[in-house]
Amino acid sequence: MTSLDKSKFEHLKASGDLPSPKGAALAIIRLTQRADVSMAELSRIIKTDPAFVGRLIKATNTGNLAGRRPVASVQDALTVLGLPAVRTLALGFSLISTYRSGACRNFEYEAFWSGSLVAAITMQALTGHTRCAQPEEAFCLGLLARVGELALATLHPDEYSHVLGRIAVERGKTLAGLERNAFAMDHNELTAAMLADWGMPKVFSDAAYHFEERGESAFPEGSRPWLLMQSLAISQHVATICMAAEHMRSTLMPRLFLLGSRIEIDTGTLTAICDRVTQSWREWGALLDLATREIPPFEELAKAPNEPQVLPAPDVAATLHGEVPTNLLRVLVVDDEESTRAVLTAMLENAGHVVFEATNGREALEVAVASQPHLMITDWMMPEMDGIELIRALRQTRVGRGMYVVLITSSDDEDKLVEAFENGVDDFMCKPLNQRVLGARLRAGQRVIRLQQEVERDREEMRRFAAELAVTNRRLSDVALTDSLTGFANRRYAIDRMTEEWSAARRHKRALSCMVIDVDEFKQINDTYGHDVGDMVLRQMSASIKDALRMQDVVARMGGDEFIVICPDTSLAQAMVCAERARQSVETVKIRTGMLQLRVSVSIGVAASASGMKGSDDLVKVADQGLYLAKQRGRNRIAAVQSGPQGVVRNSPNGQG
Repeated sequence: MTSLDKSKFEHLKASGDLPSPKGAALAIIRLTQRADVSMAELSRIIKTDPAFVGRLIKATNTGNLAGRRPVASVQDALTVLGLPAVRTLALGFSLISTYRSGACRNFEYEAFWSGSLVAAITMQALTGHTRCAQPEEAFCLGLLARVGELALATLHPDEYSHVLGRIAVERGKTLAGLERNAFAMDHNELTAAMLADWGMPKVFSDAAYHFEERGESAFPEGSRPWLLMQSLAISQHVATICMAAEHMRSTLMPRLFLLGSRIEIDTGTLTAICDRVTQSWREWGALLDLATREIPPFEELAKAPNEPQVLPAPDVAATLHGEVPTNLLRVLVVDDEESTRAVLTAMLENAGHVVFEATNGREALEVAVASQPHLMITDWMMPEMDGIELIRALRQTRVGRGMYVVLITSSDDEDKLVEAFENGVDDFMCKPLNQRVLGARLRAGQRVIRLQQEVERDREEMRRFAAELAVTNRRLSDVALTDSLTGFANRRYAIDRMTEEWSAARRHKRALSCMVIDVDEFKQINDTYGHDVGDMVLRQMSASIKDALRMQDVVARMGGDEFIVICPDTSLAQAMVCAERARQSVETVKIRTGMLQLRVSVSIGVAASASGMKGSDDLVKVADQGLYLAKQRGRNRIAAVQSGPQGVVRNSPNGQG
C-alpha cells in the first residue's frame, strides 16, 4: 500500500463531502485548536451539549486504570483527559450522531458504528497491558480506525455499494483491493489521511494505515507503533466476533488467541478483557443509542466443538476457488447415519469428486462456510436441525444462495416434496440410494453450476468494465475540476461550490464570507524572469496560502494570479483575521531558483454575505471591490468595503507596497 496523495486528499476535502464534525462538536474542536483557550471557556461550550457531557464523563471513567476517584464534572474530565483527547472524542461522537444512516445501500451504518464501538472499548482495555497509549486516546483510535470506509460510503454511495456487493460474492478478493480498483485509493489510505488531518498523532494514523496487513517490516517489533498496530488488529477481531452470527463466534476464537499471543497476552487474561469489553459495550450502546448483542462469556466461546471431519482430495486447495472441471465437484454430504455418509462418500470419491462431511445441520453450516461446496446432498430427518431448516438457513447466506441442493428422503409424499422444493431444494433422491441415479443427478447439477458460472463471468466482465469506466470518469472529473499548476480547485469548481455554499448559508441562516487574492506585480515577475519563475512563484505562494487557511476554507485558482477563498460559517471580522494570516504567510516566503531569491506579496479583498445581495455573484463582486481598494492603497494589504464609505484597510506591518 502507498499513502494517499496529499493533493488528492485536499481535493476530497474541498468537495465538502468527507465526514466531518457538526454543531457543538465543531465549536469544541475549533476552540481546542486555539493556543489561548481556557478550561472555563471550553467547559462552557461542552455544557451546551448535554449528550456529549455524559459521553465525555463516561469515557473518562471507563479509562480509569489508576483507580482514581470517579470523575463527575466536565471540569474534572477536562483535567484528566487533556485537550487532544477531548477534541478527538468530540469528533468521534459527532460522527456517530451525524452519520447513522446514508445513501450507500450495502453499507450497514448501525453495524459499522456498533463494531467500531467494540473496537474502541477493546483498545482502551488493552492499554492496561501494552501501556502504548493513554486509554482515552486509544479509545478514539479504535473508534475511528475504519472511518475511511464510512468516508467512501459517503463520497461515492452508489459505487461503494457496488463494491460491497462484490466483496460478498467474490472469492480471494479483499475490500481494499476492490476499493483501489474502483476509486484509485482504499479505506486504509483514506483513514490515515483523515486521522492526520484531524490532528491525531502520526503514530496513530500510521498504525491505522498498517493494522489490516500487520506487515512485520512496517515497524520494529515491540515498538510503540507496532504495539498499536497489533492492538488494533485484536480490537477489530473482537468486534468481528461480537458482530458475527452466533454459530460462527467459536470458529473465530483461535485467531483471537493467536493475535493476543503476539503481544504476550495469555488466553485467560484475554478472555477476561473481552468479557469486560462486552459488558461496557452494552453500557455504551445504551448511552449512544446503538444496538448491541448479548455475548456469552468468551471462555465458553473458546470451548469450540470438535472440528467436523473433512476428507478433501489432494488437489482441493488448487480447485477451491476455480471453475468446476468436467469430472470434479466439491460436494458436502450431510447425514447423521454414518453408514449413509460412508456409502455416499465412496460413490462420490470413486467418481473423482471432493467430499466434505457433516453429521447434522448446524455442523453443515460451518463446513459450508469453510469449504464453499458446489453441491450439497443432505438427509431430510436429522437431529438438532433437519434438512429443510438447513436449506432455509443456507439460502439466506452468500455461500448457500448459489449451491445446488439434493435432498435424500424415504418419503414419496407429494405434499412433502412440494414443501421441500418451495424451501430451496433443487432435486431429490429416494432411499435406498442407486449409484447410476446419483451419477445422473450430479451431472444435472454440474450443468446448472456451469451455467451459473458462465452468467457470473459475464456479470464480472460487465462489473469490471463499469468499475474501470467509473474510475476513468472520476479521474477525468478530478482533472476537469483541478488546477494542474497549484493542485487547487479551478474556476469551474469554485463557481459551483460558491453557489452551493450560498444556498446552504441562506437556507440555514449561516454566515458566509469570501476572499479574492491577487499576487502583487505578478506581470512584472513574468516579464522580468520568465513564465517558469512565475509558475514557481504561484506554486510556492499557493502552498503558503493553504497552510494559513482553516480546515473548512475552500481555496481555488480563478486564473492567472487570482485566487478565491470560500469561508463557510465565517463573519467578516473572522474572514479578515484569516486573510491577514494568509497575507503574512505569503510575505514570509522566500522563493529561490538558482542564484535568484524573490519575495512576493498579495493583496486580498474580503466580503461577507449581506441581506441586500441577490446571489453569490454579488458576494464575489464586493470582495473584488475590496481587492481594488487594497491595490489602490499600496498593495500587500487586506481590505473590505463593507465597513463604511472608505472601507477598512489593513496595511502590511513593514509598510511595503
